[in-house]
Amino acid sequence: MIKSARQQFNAQFSEEKYKNFIADLDREFNYKIPFRVAESPVFVGKEFSSKLFKAANEIIDVIVQPDFKIKMKGALPANLRVPNETANSLFIALDFAVCSENGERVPRLIEMQGFPSLFGYQDFLGNKFREHYKIPDDLHFHFGLNSPTYWQQLREAIVGKHNPENVILLEINPLQQNTAIDFLITQKHLGIAPVHLGDIIIRGRKLFYRKNGIEIPVHRIYNRVIFDELLAQKNLKTQFHLTEDVDVEWAGHPNWFFYISKYTMPFVQSDAVPECKFLHEYTAWPANLEDYVLKPLFSFSGSGVIFHVTQADLDAIPHEDRKNFMLQRKVHYEPVIQAPDGLVKTEMRLLFLWNEGEARPQLITNLARLSRGEMIGVKFNKDKTWVGGSVCFFE
Repeated sequence: MIKSARQQFNAQFSEEKYKNFIADLDREFNYKIPFRVAESPVFVGKEFSSKLFKAANEIIDVIVQPDFKIKMKGALPANLRVPNETANSLFIALDFAVCSENGERVPRLIEMQGFPSLFGYQDFLGNKFREHYKIPDDLHFHFGLNSPTYWQQLREAIVGKHNPENVILLEINPLQQNTAIDFLITQKHLGIAPVHLGDIIIRGRKLFYRKNGIEIPVHRIYNRVIFDELLAQKNLKTQFHLTEDVDVEWAGHPNWFFYISKYTMPFVQSDAVPECKFLHEYTAWPANLEDYVLKPLFSFSGSGVIFHVTQADLDAIPHEDRKNFMLQRKVHYEPVIQAPDGLVKTEMRLLFLWNEGEARPQLITNLARLSRGEMIGVKFNKDKTWVGGSVCFFE
C-alpha cells in the first residue's frame, strides 16, 4: 500500500524471477514447501499501520487485565485442562483484514490466538524477499529488531535457561505437517528437535525423547499441538497425554490456545472488532443472516466456518452445542495490492511475545496472506496467482 514500493517491486517482478525465488526457498532446507507462497510482500505505509497498531493495542488492553483468565474460563473445556498453567500467554497472534468503510481503509479483526505461529519461517521469508528483490532499506518486517536480535528474543522465550537438547518442539508427526518448514528453521536457529507426540516417553512425572538411540530428558516444551487436530486422531497411540501433571515447563502453555481465541472476541469493545455473539445467546436469529458468518469457537485454520449461513444451518446445531459457536458480522475485504492483472485482498497477522513478568506483550514480527477469493483460505484461491502466504514490510 506504499505506492512507490509497490511500483518498484512490480517493475522487477517476472514469472521466471518468482520461480527462482520459490526454488531457493525449497532448496535452503532441501524441503519443498507444500503451501502456496505469494509472489509479493505487502508494503504497509504509516497511515494504515498506525490504525493497525491502535487496533492491536485496544485488544491487548483486554488481554492484560488481571481478571482476563477468569472471564475466559468458559473457553477451556474441563477435560482439556493442562496443569502448571502459566500466568500469561507466551505467544499472541492477531489477524486483521484490510477493509474499506466510508471510503477509508481500516483494519478489522478476523481471528486471535494464544498460540505460536510461523515465527521461524517469517524471518526466513522476509530475508529471502530481500535477497531476490530490491526493497527499500527503510522498510522492515520485524519491529525494532534485526534477524540476530529477533532470534535472540525467540531463544530466550522458547529455550530459556535450558540446554537446547532438553527443549523440544512438540507436534503430531511434525515433519508431515504443512508447517514443517517452520520447524526445520526453528531447529536450525535454536537447536531444538521437532518431536512427534507419540514418541514421548513418560516415567512417573518425567518426560524423555530418543536421540540417536539415547533417552534425553525433556525439561521444556515448545508446544505446537493443536487440540482439535489431536482429538481428530483416532488411531494415535501415545504414552504421554497433554493433560497429565508432569515435571516440564511450557513455552506456550496449551490452555492459552483456548483463553485467547474466537471465544475472546465478543468480550472486546473496539471499532476494529466486528460485531460477534455466542450462538446460545440468541433468542431469535438475525433477519439478515447474509451479513454474518458462522464460526465454531475451537476450530483452527478456518475449518468448519460457514460463510453463507442459513436458518437451517443454525437450527441444525443442538441447543447444548450452541455455546461452542458464534455469529460474526462479515467484513468486506478491500482489494489493495496491485498485481500485474488486477487488485488483490490481504490479511495481516501481528505476532507478539509476552514473557512472564512483562506488563504487556511485545510485537516482534508479522505474517500476511493474499487472496482473490471470497475468503482468505486455500480452497477459495485454487489455481489463482498472487495469492498465498507472505510478509508485510512496514514503513
